[in-house]
Amino acid sequence: MDSNAIIFAFSLTLFAGLSTGIGSAIALLASRTNTAFLTISLGFSAGVMIYVSFVEIFFKAKTELVSALGNVYGSWVVVISFFGGMAIIALIDKFIPSIENPHEVRHKEDIETGKNLKDSKRLMRTGIFTALAIGIHNFPEGLATFTAALQDPSLGIAIAVAIAIHNIPEGIAVAVPVYYATGSKKKAFWLSFLSGLAEPIGALVGFLLLMPFMTPVVFGMLFASVAGVMVFISLDELLPSSREYGEHHLSIYGLVAGMIVMAVSLLLFT
Repeated sequence: MDSNAIIFAFSLTLFAGLSTGIGSAIALLASRTNTAFLTISLGFSAGVMIYVSFVEIFFKAKTELVSALGNVYGSWVVVISFFGGMAIIALIDKFIPSIENPHEVRHKEDIETGKNLKDSKRLMRTGIFTALAIGIHNFPEGLATFTAALQDPSLGIAIAVAIAIHNIPEGIAVAVPVYYATGSKKKAFWLSFLSGLAEPIGALVGFLLLMPFMTPVVFGMLFASVAGVMVFISLDELLPSSREYGEHHLSIYGLVAGMIVMAVSLLLFT
């Protein structure tokens, strides 16, 4: 495999993961949470991920599997792999307690006024466990970005941007409790920033484990699973979070805008 393609894919994954630092900066520099920005951004990210999963990734996976296994078996394997990806990310979500789940919506002003958590030890615990939860969550996301970028660089860029947007509120979820526990913006920023490293680590681990066994069948199953992971993240996390941050209509406008941008970009690079 071309080493330049691997470096490019890894770089995109690193960019997507470390965008938690953007969320951290927003949380620490802004006086209040910009709910309209987060609503539209998360809806946009969901639109990109849903559209590209169904229109591009799923069918590329099906092409690989049908070519290798035949129409009947290939079609069955792609569907099973798609829902298998959903099952994996659902299990990860199930075993992360909601207070540490980075996708539980939090506003800076809620924690500042003590509505959610009151003592500094618990705040610090929440920040640390949220960082760990993000790390667990970002493993499959990192592998998704990396795999897509290896298959199609333009597709990888779109997914990396969508996941980067998705990681912004995760950065907020880590930075805010750590800041109010320690009083240190520096500590809050760096813990939030470093929590995103799980994304490139996930890509690297996946690459090292799977590449020696990479065949058209394995690749097709992996790609279909990536589509399932991304659709589940969009429906279970991004859209509900987007609606909770602001108005329902802004969330849907962001969703549609994300789909349009993804559709146009795919047409331009076809």
